Amino acid sequence: MQKNFIHQLADEGLLSETECLRLEAQQGSRIFSLHWELKTLLYLGVLLLSGGLGTLIYKNIDTIGHQAILAGIGLLCAACFWYANKHSAPFTWEKTESPNAWWDYVVLLGCLLFISFITYLQGQYEVFGTRLGSATFIPMVVLFFCAYYFDHLGVLSLAITNFAAWLGIAITPMHLLSSNAFGTERRLIDTALLIGLVLTAAGYASSHFKKKAHFSFTYYNFAIHVFCIGALCGMFFEDGMLLLYVPALVAALAFYYFLGVRLRSFYFLLMTVIYAYIGLGYLVIFTLVQAMDSLEMGVLYLSILYLIVSSIAMARILIHLNRKLKSHADL
Repeated sequence: MQKNFIHQLADEGLLSETECLRLEAQQGSRIFSLHWELKTLLYLGVLLLSGGLGTLIYKNIDTIGHQAILAGIGLLCAACFWYANKHSAPFTWEKTESPNAWWDYVVLLGCLLFISFITYLQGQYEVFGTRLGSATFIPMVVLFFCAYYFDHLGVLSLAITNFAAWLGIAITPMHLLSSNAFGTERRLIDTALLIGLVLTAAGYASSHFKKKAHFSFTYYNFAIHVFCIGALCGMFFEDGMLLLYVPALVAALAFYYFLGVRLRSFYFLLMTVIYAYIGLGYLVIFTLVQAMDSLEMGVLYLSILYLIVSSIAMARILIHLNRKLKSHADL
């Protein structure tokens, strides 16, 4: 309730002076919500707990024993899933609310423990042998099932990450540093584009067919970053394939721009402008470098001038888009 409305009621004689002062005091002392702060701390607590258990196991592996560790992780994981299933609402394709304050975190902890269980089983006993695809495929299936069955966005993010690992986008840091994988393995770039397309299709299907429609933002969020980064890497490291990766980047940016306008999401508009700025900047500077023999030192000045002008233009575009979204929201 706004103060001018309170004064209007007081002028019309509907409120006494005491009631007016009381309402103004209540208006000035609104309760501040700590909902998201507490949720963030609880999620961080789950991650710290799983990481702490891993550190404890690593430092005491000789005294605890592998079988005891696996049994402990398995029992704790089973307990989390039992609790989550017992208190979960009946399955529906619509969005469901958490039954209590702890339920979301128990589901997340159970899924993290399941990943640890499979990883430990493969690392210690090599139950999947050299078929590492199976070691990532099984957790992926379980995580996607849990994400939909328990309606959990955090678990969905884990499932999408596992999906990327299953397709081979995840590589060890040592391999990346030793072999410069992004520059020599075009397979990784094409895999990133494939992942982006699949996740975009999944996001569209979720919203179009109303099957967990609120999952679509998470799918789109992963898709825009994976696809655009893959296309940019293709532009940077595959000079002869610009005719393939530039149109792919332009098509993705156009799709997510219109998606951002339709959803009135400044986040997607911001991402499209940033990736467009990087891609266009590379093309302009790349063209200038190609002409270096004729321009000599002029290429450096032109590059600096372009960066200054384009930065100002990008800021103005973002301000314009923000105002445009706000004007549509007020209608």
